[in-house]
Amino acid sequence: MNATTNSMQESPEKTASSPQAGGKCAVQIQNLSFSYGSSEALKNITLDLDRNAVTAFIGPSGCGKSTLLRCINRMNDEIVGASVTKGKIIVEDIDIHDPSVDVVKLRRDVGMVFQKSNPFPRSIFENVAFGLRMRGIRNKAVIEQSVEESLRAAALWDEVKDRLNESALGLSGGQQQRLCIARTIAVKPLVVLMDEPCSALDPIATAKVEELIWSLKKDYTFVVVTHNMHQASRVSDKTAFFYMGEMIEFGETTKMFTNPTVKRTEDYISGRFG
Repeated sequence: MNATTNSMQESPEKTASSPQAGGKCAVQIQNLSFSYGSSEALKNITLDLDRNAVTAFIGPSGCGKSTLLRCINRMNDEIVGASVTKGKIIVEDIDIHDPSVDVVKLRRDVGMVFQKSNPFPRSIFENVAFGLRMRGIRNKAVIEQSVEESLRAAALWDEVKDRLNESALGLSGGQQQRLCIARTIAVKPLVVLMDEPCSALDPIATAKVEELIWSLKKDYTFVVVTHNMHQASRVSDKTAFFYMGEMIEFGETTKMFTNPTVKRTEDYISGRFG
């Protein structure tokens, strides 16, 4: 096993902002094509995702944005007949499809927050501590410190510090989503993937999650799939627009939303289709 692959397997606590993670690019997607059986879902996608930045994936339903998101931590491996047919994905200089890569550890390094919050039917404390225990951490003081730090980072500590032993299912929808973010960052991922993280939330809860994403990008790399054009413009540094499995345009969010290069991008952002 080479040293590069070993770093993915043995050092999941390496963060995107650590000295080990040199350079600007956290994720490189190179000429990637992906199919569900005979149906091609992604066609020759190439883009670099900057470290400590927020990249938004936008486009109409079925355009491939969520498929691409799930390729980054190999969640699509669970789908029968789904496969990468061409190209590669590099996360912090490691080819994620290298046979020696541990997929379980990859998914810890590339965490995911889903559209619908999915707290475990356990206490608030145990939800955040779960990943730490799975990593083999047993020191009570270390776990307690990590849980508090993660809940503080997720702007949830002050709301739950007096009821850590109560069920997470008793939290509001917005609190549950922030709890899921705390659970994800507790294991110090390299990248955090978010698939429509605010689609089920009210405007106030959405604003809190968006503010959280913006504040955490100093420590993490975020990739956010959203149908909400306003959200993409508010939270992201760069945006990629997808249509029918192809990436139509990728660039600085401010420029794309004010002066897109491609007419189809302008039509989508302005609401002429999609």
